[in-house]
Order: sequence, then structure tokens, then C-alpha cells
Amino acid sequence: MKFEINHKDTLTKAKAGKIFTDHGVIETPIFMPVGTVGSVKGVHQRELSEDIKAQIILGNTYHLYLRPGTAILEQAGGLHKFMNWNKPILTDSGGFQVFSLSQIRKIKEEGVTFRSHIDGSKHLFTPENVVDIQRKIGADIMMALDECPPFPSEYKYAKTSMELTHRWLERGIKHYRETEGLYGHSQAFFPIVQGSTFNDLRVMSAEKIASMNAEGNAIGGLSVGEPTEKMYEMLEIVNNILPDDKPRYLMGVGTPMNILEGIALGTDMFDCVMPTRNGRNGMLFTWHGIINIKNQKWENDFSPIDPFGTSYVDSYYSKAYLKHLMKAGERLGAQIASIHNLAFYLDLVRVAREKIIEGTFYEWKNKMLVQLATRL
Repeated sequence: MKFEINHKDTLTKAKAGKIFTDHGVIETPIFMPVGTVGSVKGVHQRELSEDIKAQIILGNTYHLYLRPGTAILEQAGGLHKFMNWNKPILTDSGGFQVFSLSQIRKIKEEGVTFRSHIDGSKHLFTPENVVDIQRKIGADIMMALDECPPFPSEYKYAKTSMELTHRWLERGIKHYRETEGLYGHSQAFFPIVQGSTFNDLRVMSAEKIASMNAEGNAIGGLSVGEPTEKMYEMLEIVNNILPDDKPRYLMGVGTPMNILEGIALGTDMFDCVMPTRNGRNGMLFTWHGIINIKNQKWENDFSPIDPFGTSYVDSYYSKAYLKHLMKAGERLGAQIASIHNLAFYLDLVRVAREKIIEGTFYEWKNKMLVQLATRL
């Protein structure tokens, strides 16, 4: 994997770049739709590629390991072939899901033992075997195993957790460098910065992660319940330390406003379930603000869903029709809303990139922060 910076904003730390992988080029800043189990909920791969114009999607090691399992993925020739997606894929290591979904888990130096949320079966994730699992999945970008402490966390717990994550990282990156992929394409490996909301821990973790000289770096443990301003504070601290010439990935974030602020603070990659999850519940993100399509006011509004949107659904369907589908509980409603929201998120980072290159990002961003947060 290679990363190049094409332009830097003069008033913020925003930058426009390109990530080169064997499955294609990713223009940054970029948003990655979440395809947890090898599927972005309710959206066909053709729509992802051609209408939404996704350049990379995210899969999850925990879920794919449990179902369909690595044996099936190996037989298929990896996740790209299994789901018929020929663009880049990033996989989370599964650590966050172990800690958030498994009711019974035990953390020790070796790794983390957990029971499947599906059938209760017992499993072990180690820094080494999550590399092996991601090798079998075939992701273009793999994550290191980490522990994501909850918010709020006591300082002692956050520090102990961070130090364990660092020891796991040393084992994981060693194993990564001693092994090779299975399907003939290169795979990058990103460590993850932790440290909860404690400034000194974030500094320590960012310095440790930067010293590993990996192909890129991720920032975890944010957007887990902490105040938004605290998230930005931690992100600024970390991005001041992580090397600028390696892509920075802020995990699980967030709203359109979060993404614009994250870009301004020097972040290159984002993912979040919000476009699809909120879309399924009737929340639409548009260039003029946020719509709750379930509200009565849209019942006889026959205007396009978003006249400024680029997806075919934005002009093909009306607000009134989408409200009807949502009220009736029709699956098509959730599908339309998901496609719209994902297309909007991809448009947002695309336009942000254009503004960075034009030199107008700062003014545009400040205007958009107000506009996008408006409730319509």
C-alpha cells in the first residue's frame, strides 16, 4: 500500500490524498460504508459501486470469523470474490465487537476468550490469530487487535488497557511481517491508538503507534459516549503525533459534522453505521439539513427526496412516497433511505476533497457545520 498527499489546506490540517492498493485507488478524505458480515445492509454491491460510488468498504473480523467462517471464505478465494466486490476492503480486528457483544469474555495476556453472541460457543482471539483470520478474509487493510475501554473509564483501567493493547500490537505486527497473504494481493496493517479521554495516555499511545512505522494508523476508543468536544480534543492531540505521510483512520465516526471536523484536524479515513442504521429508522442526511421522514409534514410533499443529491433515488422518489413506505414498514423504504444516506456521505467527502484542493475548505466547512445540523 502507498499513500500520497496531493494538496494541503493552509488554514486547517485537512489534506487531499490517494491510497494505492492492489484493488484500486482510494481518494482521501474518504468515508467507508460498513459491510459488517460481507454486506452493507439493504444495498446491492452494484449500487455501492455505481450509484453510491463507494471506493472502499469495511468488513468485520469477529462477525466473518463466526459466520460464514474462514473455511468458507478460503474456499471462495477470499471476501472480495465471495461477495463479488473488486474494490478495496478494510477489516476491523473484531476487538471492539468482542467487548461490546459478548456477554462472557476474559481478557488475559494471551488474548481474549469470548463466547459467540450467536450460539454461545467459546473462542479465543490473540494478536497473532486475528492476523491469520484477516489473511484468510483477504482484506486490503487489516487492523491490530486492541482493547477498547468503555467511557467513562478510570485512569488506572485505561492505562492498563492501553499498555496491553501495545503489547498485543508488538506481537501482532511481528506476526504480520512474518506472514503473507493467501490470494496474491498485498495487505496493509494498521495499529490502533487508545488511551480513553486522558491526554497523557493518548500522547503515549500515539507515540508508540507512530514508532511502529506501519503503513497507516488508526484512532480507536472515540465516539463511545464521550462529549463531542472531548473527542475533537483527543483527535487533535493524536494527529499532532501520528505521521502526516501515513493515512489516519478515525474508527466508527460519525455524523456529517464529525467527519468535517475530523478532516479539518488531519484525518483521512472514516467509517460509521449511522448512514444505514439511521436511514432504516427514517433519518435522512441532506445538504440542507436533517430530515425525519416519518414526520407528518412530509405526507403530501411530492418533491424529490433531495434535489441536490447525486443518487438516482434522490430524484426518482418523493418524500411523500418514502414516508408512506416507512409508515407501512416496507423494506424498500429502508433500502432507499440507506442508499440516499450513503451517497450523501460519499458526496460530502468528495466535495470536501474538492474544497481542499481549491483552497476554500475552511470557509465551506464552517458554513456546512451549521447547515448540515439544521433539523428540517
